[in-house]
Amino acid sequence: MGLAILPLLTAAAPPPTPSVEVSVSGLRNTKGQLLVCLTANPKAFPDCSKDKASVRMAVKAANAGHFKVAAPADGTYAIAVVHDENSNNKMDMALFMPKEGFGFSRNPTIGMGAPKFKSASFAVTGDTRQTIKMKYML
Repeated sequence: MGLAILPLLTAAAPPPTPSVEVSVSGLRNTKGQLLVCLTANPKAFPDCSKDKASVRMAVKAANAGHFKVAAPADGTYAIAVVHDENSNNKMDMALFMPKEGFGFSRNPTIGMGAPKFKSASFAVTGDTRQTIKMKYML
């Protein structure tokens, strides 16, 4: 009876899923939440709603200095963050300009519109870190 359990005990545990430790700086205030999107799909960046495999989460703005995002597997990802100050789960706009803050992994230069996936993407191989500086247009 004891030997029948032995294969269960010696089976290899699945490798842990990689995580991205995110540090956010430059928040205008601690109101609301951060909407976080992690995607490996260039066509779904920065709006993860088009990527069923994306990781989406909300983090209270007061706790946004450091948090972890679990990546589905090793790979190339990009992160988009919105400071949803009024907690309505979307980025508010005023005449095509964001009224709320935003940021991206690797802190690419922002021109007209969101950066391309390539400029915000980074490799995840095990646990990884990203520092994101928030930007506010209004």
